[in-house]
Amino acid sequence: MTDEIPAETMWEGRFIKMVKQGKWEYASRSRGIGAAVIVAITDADEVILVEQYRVPLGRHCLELPAGLIGDVEAGEPLVEAARRELEEETGYRAGSIEPLGFFHSSPGMVSEGFTLVRARNLVKVGEGGGDAEEDITVHVVPRATLPDFVARKRTEGAAMDVKLLLLLSDALLA
Repeated sequence: MTDEIPAETMWEGRFIKMVKQGKWEYASRSRGIGAAVIVAITDADEVILVEQYRVPLGRHCLELPAGLIGDVEAGEPLVEAARRELEEETGYRAGSIEPLGFFHSSPGMVSEGFTLVRARNLVKVGEGGGDAEEDITVHVVPRATLPDFVARKRTEGAAMDVKLLLLLSDALLA
């Protein structure tokens, strides 16, 4: 079995590293950094999404708000990181954050996973848009029109984050 073969770090940067273990090569997060992905739905049944340019894709990508845990301060609690990232990216503050579970998005290529959280009792407190190095566009979309919104963004050339499937499953499987 491959798990009996020691993993060898082939290259490591500030946020990611490339690992080889037997015949497998994969990407992993450095320094124990985690990720939180936030499902934020307003009291008016609107989904809060973000769109930003993603260098690996070479284009804008439509996504759920998300961010790293422990990238600035080791040991940062999940709920604090999710709350911080939601407000920074979207301008919305959550009254509560509920962890929904840990998931892997591409387990054959990366070891990274993310904790999905639900943000409740949202209050608009700012414009969002991310930090000085980010250029995030915030979209507040009625859930009933989400499939049409996603289709339009695809037509415009935007990439789609796999985590959007969570919100699109009813429309895709109907």
